[in-house]
Amino acid sequence: MKINTVELKTIAVRESQYPTDLKPEFLLVGRSNVGKSSFINTIVQRKNYAHTSATPGKTKTLNFYSVNEEFYLVDVPGYGYALGSHDTQHKFGMMIEEYIVKRTNLKRVFLLIDSKVGPTEDDELMFNYLKYYKLPVTIIATKSDKVKQSLKAKTDKMLNSAFELTETDNIIYFSSVEKTGREEVYATIEQNL
Repeated sequence: MKINTVELKTIAVRESQYPTDLKPEFLLVGRSNVGKSSFINTIVQRKNYAHTSATPGKTKTLNFYSVNEEFYLVDVPGYGYALGSHDTQHKFGMMIEEYIVKRTNLKRVFLLIDSKVGPTEDDELMFNYLKYYKLPVTIIATKSDKVKQSLKAKTDKMLNSAFELTETDNIIYFSSVEKTGREEVYATIEQNL
């Protein structure tokens, strides 16, 4: 996939602010500090386009990145990080749920999981939540360059046992450092356009 244009088109907190052109959308979810910004930068082939932060939990809105004016990558606040009040976390949850329930043009969810840490309880809850809404999920095992070759089989077994993957789901091992997994992500996007 050749990336010609990228634009942060819309920043939203409610449905009335979502883009209205109904282009295919790919949702990015994951706990704070899992590497969503690095994932976006690698996919759109731009350095520091999505800002990485030393402080996890900085994203507080739904960010719609228009790619090639053909589809959107939709970045949402990270979960599982104890930043902000319980009320703030509840608002984030409601914002994400409204998006998931209302978006008919949502084609697939990329669930990012730190392959070195493995799936957390929050990751498993998110996966089950997405499956409740019958959404196809690609698990992106981020930071795979930090997992020793000898431990890759163990990581694979851990991911497969933590999630009940259906035939529409898959796992991609991804490294923003080595750019591994990027072509598989492109192929997954192209299959859903």
